[in-house]
Amino acid sequence: MSDLLVSSDDGVCTITFNRPARKNALTVAMYQSAVAALTAAAADVNTRVVLITGAGETFTSGNDVADFMATPPTGEDSPVFQFLLALQTFAKPIVIAVNGTAVGIGVTMLLHADIVYVADTATLKMPFTTLGLTGEGASTYLLPRMAGHAKAAELLLFGENFDAATAVDVGLAARVLPSAGLLAFATARATILANERPASSLATTKRLMKAATAEQVTKALYDEAVEFARHLESDEAREAFTAFFEKRKPDFRQFIAGGRP
Repeated sequence: MSDLLVSSDDGVCTITFNRPARKNALTVAMYQSAVAALTAAAADVNTRVVLITGAGETFTSGNDVADFMATPPTGEDSPVFQFLLALQTFAKPIVIAVNGTAVGIGVTMLLHADIVYVADTATLKMPFTTLGLTGEGASTYLLPRMAGHAKAAELLLFGENFDAATAVDVGLAARVLPSAGLLAFATARATILANERPASSLATTKRLMKAATAEQVTKALYDEAVEFARHLESDEAREAFTAFFEKRKPDFRQFIAGGRP
């Protein structure tokens, strides 16, 4: 069975991360498939809304570490960047149902959705600094504007877990729902958009809502991609990933404070 499932029904294209045994960890191939699915959905006149979710009890644990290390992102040509860009530029409504754990890009992709629903059992985390990396997905631009600098700094600089209620509080999600009914609720809401609202009005409203910051968000995506790739080559990142594979806590004290990689 495919690691990424795509189905269409009643005007809604549902994209499902489908590696539950690996906590839906994302691979290069999955990013490429997701971009293809979004491109097809954008061109399909019968698709009015896209719904993204995960199989099993996890939304996505972020990048598959082994796949990530074998084919690390090198900038704007990388599949992960193309996926984020496809989300950011998608003209039709995007609904995301976060059915469980969301890590890294599993959180930052929410910044580009129009409506996000989160299961009450979900735990979210953006652990970029703990890996010697920087935020991506325009998170360093969008999150401070959504949550305020202080809260965004706490989430991005510490890289710690936060719950579904916090996701709503900082503007990442619209509401928290019981896990058992999450997907049914999200699907029903997406179906209302697809069948009970005019597509042109939805697209125009979305475009106007995003117009004021579209240029800055695109710039942030590109700037972050450059910095992410640069930090991936740093001593700090090497220490973080070595510690991950050795199942120990990384020691960043050996590096110069405030130094560049």
